[in-house]
Amino acid sequence: MGWLRMLFAAAAALTGAAAAAQVPPDPDAVLVEELVVVARDYGPAWWRVSDADTTVYVLGVPSTAPKHMAWDQSVFERRLAGANRVMLPPAGMKVKLAGAPGALISLVRLRSRGPFEAGLAPPQRARFASVRARLGQPPERYRTSNALAAGLLLITDYRHAAQLTDTDPTKLIRLLAQRAGVKVEQKSYDLGPLLGAVARTPASAGAACLEDALQEVERGPGATLAAARAWGAGDVPGALTTERSYERCLAAAPGALALDARVKADQAGAIARALAAPGHAIAVVQLRPLLSQGGVLDRLRARGFTVKTPGEE
Repeated sequence: MGWLRMLFAAAAALTGAAAAAQVPPDPDAVLVEELVVVARDYGPAWWRVSDADTTVYVLGVPSTAPKHMAWDQSVFERRLAGANRVMLPPAGMKVKLAGAPGALISLVRLRSRGPFEAGLAPPQRARFASVRARLGQPPERYRTSNALAAGLLLITDYRHAAQLTDTDPTKLIRLLAQRAGVKVEQKSYDLGPLLGAVARTPASAGAACLEDALQEVERGPGATLAAARAWGAGDVPGALTTERSYERCLAAAPGALALDARVKADQAGAIARALAAPGHAIAVVQLRPLLSQGGVLDRLRARGFTVKTPGEE
């Protein structure tokens, strides 16, 4: 659910007690096992969706990766030649004008007069303070009484400090497509409703997500870096081991699962429409939404399209 990270990053830019609870369900936790394979070709793994006269080559990308990550682009360049379009993951979350007042109210509800850690019990207060100090952030950075908001902002700061991003390699792919004169498609979604959803998230879910966030920062970027290396080598199982604290936590917000399903349906629909035109196209989809049960490829198979894995000829 990389689109969800963009949601809270926008909210954080505007806004500037652990409970015994489980982390909320991850909508992409269960994968379609036969789609998770090691690629035969060089570089990152590709899936193929086809009908009688059209093929869409689907590149699965990490939800989080090192900034400016190097990867073998030879297969991408070969498939970009002659492509009629490149479809990218959602980006550019925005607040529609009609929803702006409601979004502003939601942002105000996320704010507090004092730092978040001031309201924590002493042991967790010390732990939170230690983690944010490692990131070079002052207590005032986290002026909220909402545990989910604090956790999400903490992970945002950590991934920024660790030089991790959710925009690479998509940003480079857009640039290469534009240079080649290939049409680029990228959908955006209204931010407003989910700002309110963050504020309405149950306290127990927020506390569990805060714990998840603290653990990710304490573990450091090792797992994410290893997963990125696996992705570059076409090792799909290895690429799927990256941290997902952010995505799991945001799934707890009311309405988030419905929007997640809508995004997947839109991505599958865009690929289906591309299959209506002769030739070939490229789609870029984050790995877990691509490969999960109810994910993009699962939806396309249910519609009768042929899906081939990176492990097939």
